[in-house]
Amino acid sequence: MTVSNAGNVRLQRAYDDPTPDDGYRVLVDRVWPRGRTKEQLRLDAWARDLGPSTQLRKWFGHDPARWAEFQARYQSELADPDRVQALDALVEQARQGPVTLVFGARDTEHNQALVIADELDLRLEMVHLSSGPAPVDHPDHSS
Repeated sequence: MTVSNAGNVRLQRAYDDPTPDDGYRVLVDRVWPRGRTKEQLRLDAWARDLGPSTQLRKWFGHDPARWAEFQARYQSELADPDRVQALDALVEQARQGPVTLVFGARDTEHNQALVIADELDLRLEMVHLSSGPAPVDHPDHSS
């Protein structure tokens, strides 16, 4: 399992066993992982619409040489309003506790879950920065 920079977003292959500290488990593939059952995956949600488009997925073909271009194209897809809404919902989940992005790809270094995790990290950081530090209560010494 890989943990993102924000700490509450984790990545796990669908073929690895769930763990008790996974928190909210969401499958982020458009296609169900071959040979896996609902019981084996123990998912809280299947965000199939967050997965890359069929066209992009087939073009990428998990070719590491296409990784940089895949990331750019996929980030454009994630800017779609429906996907933004799904990402925002995952950010809210991650603010409450661990979120595990479950994916089926063999390659753990070049897949859509990494792009989603990076996007969630950015959004979590923006939420953190926008909330700012707690105001400091200074006693009034003018009396």
